[in-house]
Amino acid sequence: MGNEVEFRLAIERDLERIVEMLADDKLGATREQFELPLPEVYREAFRAIEADPNNELVVAYLGNKVIGVQQITFTPHLTRQGGWRATIEGVRTCSSVRGKGIGTALIKWVIQRAKDRGCLLTQLTTDKERKDAIRFYERLGFQASHEGMKLTLR
Repeated sequence: MGNEVEFRLAIERDLERIVEMLADDKLGATREQFELPLPEVYREAFRAIEADPNNELVVAYLGNKVIGVQQITFTPHLTRQGGWRATIEGVRTCSSVRGKGIGTALIKWVIQRAKDRGCLLTQLTTDKERKDAIRFYERLGFQASHEGMKLTLR
């Protein structure tokens, strides 16, 4: 097994591992349904992401094992003089590699990807209960400059 983390677009074969990582924390355990076979809703969502040129599901892998994931959505805006922005969602690393720089590498990778796509801004939200995640993003230069709001529809 190699010892350098690499990144690529996720493929459907990665989906079980991705959902497992999404479910492997206090909040994810209440939101996700990791069981085999996976509920079909995950495959439907994956296919929608894969078909959309402004969405990318990116995995970090070491050797042949997926150890991290994040979704990037590229959105054009009228604000900032018609500039594009990248929104980062669903950032997770597997529990066995947490604290080893994989999350940092994921975020640095996505920032470069956003620059490559011509984005003027990269943004994300994190649950207020995720105090460690908030400190992590702040260390990477993100600022809590806005108040994020969400409305759960179901």
